[in-house]
Amino acid sequence: MKARERPRPAESYYGKPIIKLPVWRERDIAGYLFAGGLAAGSSVVAAGAELTARPHLARACKLCASAALGASLAALVHDLGRPARFLNMLRVFKPTSPMNMGSWLLGVYGPLNAAAAASDVLGVAPRTGRAASVGAALSGAGIASYTAALIANTAVPAWHEGYRELPFVFAGSAAAAGAGFGLLAAPLSESEPARRIALAGAVVELLCEGLLERRLGMVAETLHTGTAGRRMRAARALTAAGALGAATLARRSRLVAALSGAALVAGSAFTRFAVFAAGVASAEDPKYTVEPQRMRMREARPA
Repeated sequence: MKARERPRPAESYYGKPIIKLPVWRERDIAGYLFAGGLAAGSSVVAAGAELTARPHLARACKLCASAALGASLAALVHDLGRPARFLNMLRVFKPTSPMNMGSWLLGVYGPLNAAAAASDVLGVAPRTGRAASVGAALSGAGIASYTAALIANTAVPAWHEGYRELPFVFAGSAAAAGAGFGLLAAPLSESEPARRIALAGAVVELLCEGLLERRLGMVAETLHTGTAGRRMRAARALTAAGALGAATLARRSRLVAALSGAALVAGSAFTRFAVFAAGVASAEDPKYTVEPQRMRMREARPA
């Protein structure tokens, strides 16, 4: 009778990582994830404000979306090294490539957002501007979540294992950030759509983060420890505080509305940077690559 095999520790040759570490610069790519989400969320809030006759909120969010999109593209191009690399992605249309689909989404979203902002600021072609606002909101929904598909399409354990929940986390975070800026910039009389979207986005983000951690299993340790853990705790505290303020006193106090909005925007930034740091940590430690594979093999083995 064979002796029971003892599980071997997760090791690699010379203690080196098993998979290649992400080569992306944190400031560029985590900043790109955050700024893109802020732009997309702001466009959604702007469209809601546009359709409910709240001009100050609509204009503020359109301008925020334009600035955030510019920052997002600048960070992306800086990481790519050459702007032509982004343009080369538009030479093909490949639905199986998140990067290619993201390039096309940006190619659609950018002009629509620019048209909506220009129409509002210059006071020309209001019908065209309204249509562009709605189009920017629809394409912005894709911008908010495609970056999650982009990083989940890698071998990095903390990203790949959460491919089901991560898009919802990013979408909720983007909505909360866009609505948070609306609370910062709009008068109380026009802030109702921002308050509602802020609460909904924060709830989706926090619930889906819990589901994400359950999905990750042992890999979720990377979200609780080190730099990623500190950032994630800050993100949750800021998002929860911002949502609570938006749901209660923000409807009566301009100061509370501004503080709640700032907390939501900051919480969204901490979420993106925490997810990025968790991915790097999971790629550095071989056990997060080996142990989930062993667990799947044991589960697939006959009783």
